[in-house]
Amino acid sequence: MDVNASRTLTHWLPVLVWAGVIFALSSIPSLGTGLGDWDTILRKGAHMTEYAVLAVLLLRAVDREAPALALGILYAASDELHQAFVRGRHASSVDVAIDTVGLLIGLLAWRRLQSPHGAQRGRRPPA
Repeated sequence: MDVNASRTLTHWLPVLVWAGVIFALSSIPSLGTGLGDWDTILRKGAHMTEYAVLAVLLLRAVDREAPALALGILYAASDELHQAFVRGRHASSVDVAIDTVGLLIGLLAWRRLQSPHGAQRGRRPPA
């Protein structure tokens, strides 16, 4: 396998696998826990977390923030469209906005970790 094919596989396969995980979760008719308001908070937090991870994987694949964000938003919109066809689910532009916040959190966290002035990996903060 040549270097370009290997890079494509190692950079895009995790994106495709994670997008598959999101798709699978979106295919479940009802994810309610019966916890009332906590249910909503937990589900929206899960949305943001899923998309923060997707943002980092997309950034790794395309190597630029703007295209990673754009691809993530397009996937979020397509995921909502998919949910419109799942019994017990519905499409929501609010969820696309929540997913976008998750994408931005992922990109900002990655930028912070990569910054020379950000968190220094391998060093523990003083106790």
